[in-house]
Amino acid sequence: MKVLRFYAPGDVRVEDAPEPSAGAGEVKLRVRACSTCGTDVKITKAGHQRIRPPRVMGHEIAGEVVEVGDGVTGWAAGDRVQVIAAIPCGTCDFCRADLETICPNQLSMGYDFDGGFAEYVVVPSQVLAVDGLNRIPDGVSFAEASVAEPFACAINAQEFIDVHDGDVVVVIGSGPIGCLHVRLARARGASRVLLVELSRERLDLAAGVVAPDAAICAGEVDPVAAVLEATGGRGADVVITAAASGVAQEQALQMVAPRGRISFFGGLPKDRPTITLDSNVVHYKELTIKGANGSSPAHNREALAMIADGRVPVADLITHRIPLERVLDGIAIVSEGSGIKVTVEP
Repeated sequence: MKVLRFYAPGDVRVEDAPEPSAGAGEVKLRVRACSTCGTDVKITKAGHQRIRPPRVMGHEIAGEVVEVGDGVTGWAAGDRVQVIAAIPCGTCDFCRADLETICPNQLSMGYDFDGGFAEYVVVPSQVLAVDGLNRIPDGVSFAEASVAEPFACAINAQEFIDVHDGDVVVVIGSGPIGCLHVRLARARGASRVLLVELSRERLDLAAGVVAPDAAICAGEVDPVAAVLEATGGRGADVVITAAASGVAQEQALQMVAPRGRISFFGGLPKDRPTITLDSNVVHYKELTIKGANGSSPAHNREALAMIADGRVPVADLITHRIPLERVLDGIAIVSEGSGIKVTVEP
């Protein structure tokens, strides 16, 4: 079968590999869709400390069950399924407290186990142990189901920061996750959603699909001033930084209203992880700042349900569908920002 394997930064190859078999406690899938994301770009360029090469990449996986290993019940050939990416241990203090996103023993598809940029993938027993293999609802395509994984991460963030009825929400970053945040905020009752993006081209592409109440190009205007003007000087109730930008995090403090909430959703580059934070702004405006990291198995199931019932459509976010042989072209599209969501269909 064909796979995309990571060997080293800058050395990622589409090549032949033996077709795997499901062992005891495992399930084998024929991969029908595996979407790409910015993390795939980072891995191809810089690797990851947890990846031991050679490793098959890809973690936004949807497919069809073709083989069930000994001891596995409840699954059969032909079942349509989506796979969690981040795998909590299920037994530590955090997991037992339903805080699986901060499990210190977390494993991941495409990092610790071979991922979905392949014709076939084996779902490890660790996924099944935490109920991380999810049935795809009727009417939801494999490609749409593969988007459930990043969508689940957005759900985690917005639940944690408590986006609710009447909120004015600013999303900084118009990539696929920013688009998902816009739609999710609306589904959670936000009265207005503003989208901020540095690149005019990326902003126009995203705004043409998700139609925010205001689209602000930070490359052309001061985004803080623009948000304040759009909110009558009050600022936003919630700001979500869906971009790997320290500047965006600093600007979030300036554009949020008193008693506002900020979600640092996008992590910063490892060589530039710090920002300048005026703690007096946090103090006097009584702000709340929260991080957001990944998702739980339950968030993945909620994402599939919201896609299925139409609360958050995702099909139109998929701008490119490509075969496995062209997966590196797809990752390049993600890197240059010329599409929204790029889905590989082996």
